[in-house]
Amino acid sequence: MTKLTFRNIVLIWLAWAVIVIGFQAVATARLQPVFPDRSQPWTTEDTNPKTYQKGRPFLVDPFMNNQVAWDSEYYLGIAIGGYDDPRIPHITPNGMTTFENNSMMIDNRPYVDTGDSVSLAYAFFPFYPWMIALFAVPLSVFGLNATATATLAGVIVSALGTLMGMLALYDLTRDTLDEDGAMRAAFYLLIFPTGFFLIQVYTEGLFIGLAFGCLALLRRGGWYWIPAGLLGAAATLTRAVGVALIIPMAITWFRTGDWLDIDMEWRQIYHWFRAPNRKTLISFGKMILAFSPLIAFLIWKFSRLGLTFDFVETAFFGRGFLDFGSAFFNWATAAKSMFANIPETTAYFLTEFLGLGIGIVTCIACIRRKPEIAWFSLAVLIISWGSGPAQGILRYILAAPAVFYMLAYWGKNPVFDRAWTILSAMLMGLLAALFAFNFWVA
Repeated sequence: MTKLTFRNIVLIWLAWAVIVIGFQAVATARLQPVFPDRSQPWTTEDTNPKTYQKGRPFLVDPFMNNQVAWDSEYYLGIAIGGYDDPRIPHITPNGMTTFENNSMMIDNRPYVDTGDSVSLAYAFFPFYPWMIALFAVPLSVFGLNATATATLAGVIVSALGTLMGMLALYDLTRDTLDEDGAMRAAFYLLIFPTGFFLIQVYTEGLFIGLAFGCLALLRRGGWYWIPAGLLGAAATLTRAVGVALIIPMAITWFRTGDWLDIDMEWRQIYHWFRAPNRKTLISFGKMILAFSPLIAFLIWKFSRLGLTFDFVETAFFGRGFLDFGSAFFNWATAAKSMFANIPETTAYFLTEFLGLGIGIVTCIACIRRKPEIAWFSLAVLIISWGSGPAQGILRYILAAPAVFYMLAYWGKNPVFDRAWTILSAMLMGLLAALFAFNFWVA
């Protein structure tokens, strides 16, 4: 990558960050939507103007509030007070959720004992909140309160992750798309309909930086396997789909042939451990790095975080791992609800089915051209779709590099390039404004 290319990517990223944050500020100053959000039955209930965000201290701080909504509450809460911070909503033994009232956490039956409640924060992975807490330390010099400082830190972490993701995506695609095509792929990432999530207090920005960076380093081989393995492990601790990085990492390791250097015949194991040769040690080290996402996932899975995660995901969020039965039923129900004469619902699920269609088509089309990123992207799509509820796909496929590779490939056609840019930018503006108003988006 030349200095000019690097500078251009940084300047485009910086302009995009300023424009998105500025647009959300102007939108909330100029418009006033009508609550509740009727995009889904549960959003209609949750965005009741009389109760929404009442007793949710991490969602109501005015500083950069346009970049905070929904799951942001949990990332900020973990970063500030840990997973068990009592200000984070908890699920109580009677199935209710807590909220803050006069500095006390209660559920909506005020005199019920909530002592055995479980924090809903356990449904979220730790690495992004850890980074927020780390960045918040130097930012404390500005004298903001804890929530405002964490919010600023979260936006900065997301933004820097996005820049890293752009640079990695450029590197991943330049060999087959040339300079213009690789720049187009990085640009399409920014203007994707849910691209604004990359600069909100959400995990998407950090995750693509870690995951795409891991994929880019894998291509270089040599000592780059070490940072690639570390990024793969960190990505897994940021979002569950990070474990899918084991697919391109294992494929790349297998193709190197290094596994042939690991002489593990039973009669030689004893001698190997006593005096392993340097080549075998290097090969064994690469194998460990290749499986680093799975190793990180298993360490988390059998920790208190992972064990509690399963309970909260099932009991409150209704999600599971590769729950295809529920996924088929929920998506079929979503398709049917589009004809229920509720415009908000129809519009919302149109965007979700658009995301699902884009994900399927681009992942399949990419297999022949970029198999490693295609199979990783397909795993991201399948895991996300198979989690249960019919929502979020348009956001989740931000983590699928095959989407942007194929869009950039098709973008060689000037008609497609202009049409996709217009569609994507207009949708992103709409969704970014809705998010700033605390409506549900993907």
